[in-house]
Amino acid sequence: MIDSSAFQGKKAIYYTLGCKLNFSETSTFGKMLADMGVVTAEKGERADICLINTCSVTEVADHKCRQAIHKMAREHPGAFIIVTGCYAQLETEKVSKIAGVDLVLGSNEKADLIQYLNDAFIHRAEGTTLHAFHAVKTKDIKRFQPSCSKGNRTRYFLKVQDGCNYFCTYCTIPYARGLSRSPSIASLVAQAEEAAAEGGKEIVLTGVNIGDFGTTTHERFIDLVKALDGVEGIKRFRISSLEPDLIDDELIEYCAGSRAFMPHFHIPLQSGSDMVLKLMHRRYDSALFARKIALIKRLMPDAFIGVDVMVGSRGERPEFFEACYRFLDGLPVTQLHVFPYSERPGTSALTIPYVVDEKEKKLRSKRLLAMSEEKTHAFYEQYIGTERPVLFEKAHRGKAMHGFTDNYIRVELPPSLARDAYDNEIMSIRLGGFNHDGTALKAELT
Repeated sequence: MIDSSAFQGKKAIYYTLGCKLNFSETSTFGKMLADMGVVTAEKGERADICLINTCSVTEVADHKCRQAIHKMAREHPGAFIIVTGCYAQLETEKVSKIAGVDLVLGSNEKADLIQYLNDAFIHRAEGTTLHAFHAVKTKDIKRFQPSCSKGNRTRYFLKVQDGCNYFCTYCTIPYARGLSRSPSIASLVAQAEEAAAEGGKEIVLTGVNIGDFGTTTHERFIDLVKALDGVEGIKRFRISSLEPDLIDDELIEYCAGSRAFMPHFHIPLQSGSDMVLKLMHRRYDSALFARKIALIKRLMPDAFIGVDVMVGSRGERPEFFEACYRFLDGLPVTQLHVFPYSERPGTSALTIPYVVDEKEKKLRSKRLLAMSEEKTHAFYEQYIGTERPVLFEKAHRGKAMHGFTDNYIRVELPPSLARDAYDNEIMSIRLGGFNHDGTALKAELT
């Protein structure tokens, strides 16, 4: 039994680390608490509830999580501090011992956030404190927590899948989020329709391994895409990330002619060396990856293609990195998201003998980031002087307004031209030259 009166008037603050999926889930936590009467604390206000949604993809991420918890405890003394997310699942008891933490919820328990908080408030009312942690083993993470929200953003983020069955040698995500699972197509269409009714124009599909959608429901990702494409009111859909082996030709062909799925793909490569891909236990080779990219660009020449690349992984000898560099250099991709390899406890990558030192990782990262900058600049440059539809996002008063074209070119509208009425509107914009720092093209109203 939940006593909603215990929540009324309380103020909460939220801190999210990691991926778009985490941001989507934090937004849902915020909505759950708002429905109970909790308001978001304004800047400078002391919160009654602090929620930290954590990431554990690297040791740096773990460190940032601990820093965030300490900062919350310091800035909001006496607040009830809840920690959830991947770091909370992998290091539940360790996190619970951090000073100030009251409650740690693993991947299976976070859906019951309101019930756990309600119990905690009862304890406090009785003069006792609750200092607890809850997490089940990886094999017992079965629940799927729905999430379709935008928080303080313009775009909605719809969670279509969670967990992963791949167990790549370097990755802890399957241990943190459990095995692949997803809801029904019908339930996701209903959430998209609700977002449309609220005035949403764009939805980003999020998940851990989105292409694996339907493992638990015996449905197909392509059928989800087709169903969502028919949701009236939503003008744009984007797919946040798709494994190369799960991007089938039918999906690419459908997106090329769809009403609302944008010419925008994000595809994790991790390495362009077949030897390294084998060491990582990835389920494709460079030839398959190149063929998928070629098909996308043939059917959608304007497509923006982002690629994840990991450098300095165990076993990445210099000649393997050079093979990766040459492979990427020859691909018609738009942007590289470069991540230095981080040792993660419990992963099988630790058994691979060849180790790349930190200095070399930085050098390799620097080379790939320079390549990425060149590719992105060249992609943007070819659209200067053209007109594209742009969805603008709300800006702070007196600041430039930003938005994205259908093919994900970032566009900047100067403060003198920005209007509140442009927020969440899709407008035909003439693309000018680069802005002052080269991160966007200047918008020229037509």
